[in-house]
Amino acid sequence: MKNRFAFQPRYFLFWLLYFVLAKGVFVGYHWSLTHTLPMSTIAGIFGYGLRLDAAATAYVCTLPFLLFIGSALAGPRFPFERLVRFLTAVLGVVVAVLTVADLELYRAWGFRLDATPLQYLSTPGEMAASAGSAPVALLLLLWLGLLALGWWLYTTVVGRVPRLPAGFGRGRAALAGLLYTALLVVPLRGGLQQIPVNQSDVYFSDRPFANHAAVNVPWNVANSLRLQNAGPNPYQFLPDSTATRLTRQFYASAGPDTVSLLRTTRPNVLFIILESFTGKLVGHLGGERGVTPTLDSLSQVGVSFQNLYAAGDRSQKGLVALLSGYPNQPTTSIIKYPRKTERLPHLARVLRAQGYGTAYYHGGELAFANMKSYLVTAGYQQFTERADFARRDQNSKWGAHDHVLLARLLKELPQQRPPFFVTAFTLSSHEPFDVPMQPHFSGEDEATRFRNSVYYTDHVLGQFLQQARRQPWWANTLVVLVADHGHHQPGDTPNHAPEKFRIPLLLTGGALRPSAQGQRIASFGSQTDVAATLLAQLKLPAHTFPWSRDLLAPAPAAWPGGAAFYCFTDGFGVATPAGVVTYDNVARREIEHTGPVPAAQLQFGQAYEQTSFADFLQK
Repeated sequence: MKNRFAFQPRYFLFWLLYFVLAKGVFVGYHWSLTHTLPMSTIAGIFGYGLRLDAAATAYVCTLPFLLFIGSALAGPRFPFERLVRFLTAVLGVVVAVLTVADLELYRAWGFRLDATPLQYLSTPGEMAASAGSAPVALLLLLWLGLLALGWWLYTTVVGRVPRLPAGFGRGRAALAGLLYTALLVVPLRGGLQQIPVNQSDVYFSDRPFANHAAVNVPWNVANSLRLQNAGPNPYQFLPDSTATRLTRQFYASAGPDTVSLLRTTRPNVLFIILESFTGKLVGHLGGERGVTPTLDSLSQVGVSFQNLYAAGDRSQKGLVALLSGYPNQPTTSIIKYPRKTERLPHLARVLRAQGYGTAYYHGGELAFANMKSYLVTAGYQQFTERADFARRDQNSKWGAHDHVLLARLLKELPQQRPPFFVTAFTLSSHEPFDVPMQPHFSGEDEATRFRNSVYYTDHVLGQFLQQARRQPWWANTLVVLVADHGHHQPGDTPNHAPEKFRIPLLLTGGALRPSAQGQRIASFGSQTDVAATLLAQLKLPAHTFPWSRDLLAPAPAAWPGGAAFYCFTDGFGVATPAGVVTYDNVARREIEHTGPVPAAQLQFGQAYEQTSFADFLQK
């Protein structure tokens, strides 16, 4: 028999079932796309999507659960049942509207409903015109059907709410309700894992439609409202025509790239991203000696880029800059918006089209910062992440230690079909700098712990490369070593300072020509330029990477030594051989500059930020 305390779990179950059924409506409405999927993938839409469905359920249950607690304290005169039925009806109407609107908008736009339609509220005529071809009668019937389905489901699963049992105290009743309410935290976060649930958790397939179908629409709308950055462009420094002209001049070709570093145009590419490797700890870049002996020795036998700057200050930002050649944004990151990242170019996608096998290795959780949705869209065929490693091989916070990650990589690389493009992302040099190695430098302060973590990763990287040189695949492999971003330690560097953003970029491997060994490239550049530089060496076009510049080609006439743009929280910097200028977007003034920086350098930075952010808004 039903009792009053069954209301909360039954109410949760009602909304969860309703969201699953709504997902079924979406899958059925787009049957022309659904029927092309294997049955296992269709099942995955519902299975993987359940975490976002449960998260959305937890959100809509919060207020009714609080009302339930209030009714226990207020007594039988509190109109709880009428209030919760009214609230549920309102929520049901809203969810049904979002569900039905999403059906046709997905057909027209190719992405699930988010906050984008709000930009059309000020122009209802254009909105109506956009919906002119929609099957209004069918959508209206589906909306009414969803409402009827919701009513039937509510009466069946929830039904009437019995009174409090005789002799059961109000305080005890409120406590019971409070315990159920506290349990909502688990589905709201998507489980007990460290990182709250996001869209990455439901991206499971190499078929975009399957990933899109798994998303819960009400959750997606609420999340995009929280994250939306739809304009107008807050970085309007110059007339658009002037900003565009200055930016295009920077990417105008000053001549062909005649530098040939490789013995073959189709080598394997092993792309290793080093967590937080700042130039301040790299000896051959003028940093501290003895912290990165592996990188320093590689600079003698490989190709070292002396003036490369991170595009931003977070891992997810560095990932997009490196693999998509796309600039960072000062107050957000494009990786938070799967609809936008789906429109970005990707090295993995380009190389896969050329017959490369692709794989991505990371010791941590790929769901972090929505990275998984970005990487799935990129076209990687194989993923290895935290869940694929034994607990004993993981540190206290992030995941598998770097020596474990690299050992796994060394073991599995011979199984990759050549040519391969394999990306590996280390993590041990991330806070809290927990590494399984006796400290090389004495001290317990943050800078020393960071220094020891970088030394550890550099050490195990050296061991990995030493063993890799004995493998058959090494002779035809180019290894790219680059940091995801810099770090404020050592020295607690200010957030805007160029020292925080200067990072290493090294090319090594058996595919390098002997004549290339020991070369040091002085041209200034950004992480965004790595993609075009790599593609040029592979003799592949890079026109789909418009924000990426080949660092081995002649620099633009306006910037003969090259230039690097980077951004931090609501500010930017531009580094050139003349010096570095940094700018505060909020105060609308220069922070500082080093060297004889020309006025044109600051203007170029303003133009670059204005045009790149406008491009982000339009994605």
